[in-house]
Amino acid sequence: MLSSRLLPRPSLYGRRLFSRVHHAEEKQRVDLSFNLLKPLNPGQETSSSEGPLVILHGLFGSKRNWSSLCKAFHRDLPGRAVYSLDLRNHGSSPHARPMTYQTMAEDVRHFLETHGLNNVSLLGHSMGAKVAMSIALSLAEKNPKDETISRLIVADMAPVKAELSIRLSQYISAMQDVNAMPAGMIKSLPDADRILAHFEQETKNPAVRQFLLTNLLLPSHSRTSHTHEKAKFALPLSILQDALPDLAEFPYDHKEATHPTFDRPTLVISGTHSEYRILDHTKAFKTFFPRAKLESLDAGHWVHAERPNEFKKLVVDFIKST
Repeated sequence: MLSSRLLPRPSLYGRRLFSRVHHAEEKQRVDLSFNLLKPLNPGQETSSSEGPLVILHGLFGSKRNWSSLCKAFHRDLPGRAVYSLDLRNHGSSPHARPMTYQTMAEDVRHFLETHGLNNVSLLGHSMGAKVAMSIALSLAEKNPKDETISRLIVADMAPVKAELSIRLSQYISAMQDVNAMPAGMIKSLPDADRILAHFEQETKNPAVRQFLLTNLLLPSHSRTSHTHEKAKFALPLSILQDALPDLAEFPYDHKEATHPTFDRPTLVISGTHSEYRILDHTKAFKTFFPRAKLESLDAGHWVHAERPNEFKKLVVDFIKST
């Protein structure tokens, strides 16, 4: 049973919501941190016909988690620049409220505009996938012929309102406990891992814990280190905890009579063992993204991490063929 604090709050959908918040989001946007792999082909520019690949991570993730795949994409798509972004409240990007799909989408749209990026292949996983879909639909709503995004790749997330696992809140509480530990108590990753594991219920998931621990800053172990140094997660945990209800939402409702559509090539990659059951939402995908192609890999929610070679091939083949 989900905690009531994680149940989605009533939301506004469609063009009413985006038009109402658009100007406010512009004022609240932040400049996102990013990594860039420039095109390998000499003289190839990001404004050329081979537009860039831009990657958005999921909750608790960062651009660093995608470094290996970015290099693989870069090798197999030599004419394209590859950008990996840190969304707000993640990685090296600024910490800021609110953390909604509207604000995150505006951050990314601002990034694309600032860097003069068009003809973008936009890839998002999980929370990042909802951000990517929100951007594509909002741009299409304003101008169906907008050329900012030429194709969309969605990794294991559907364009629907969905309840979040209570484990997300439990993991945030566990990370807050690590942050609250006195100096000297957490000296290594295994020390912190034991605290995270204590918060897990029946099912232990060491892979998820290792993923979370990529955000842990350990105290310096040099001879000049001071005893007051503490281990700390480099995430604004209170902001993330408060944002969970908003992260269960999606800014549009495919059941409404009027809704935007992104009529460009779209690839949806789901994990057959994922708890999000993406293929149950085929109707929503086809409503918003009429040119969507659905593919599945033998994996869970972190489909790109569990099946990196197969995932890379699907993405590269899709970009090359469209």
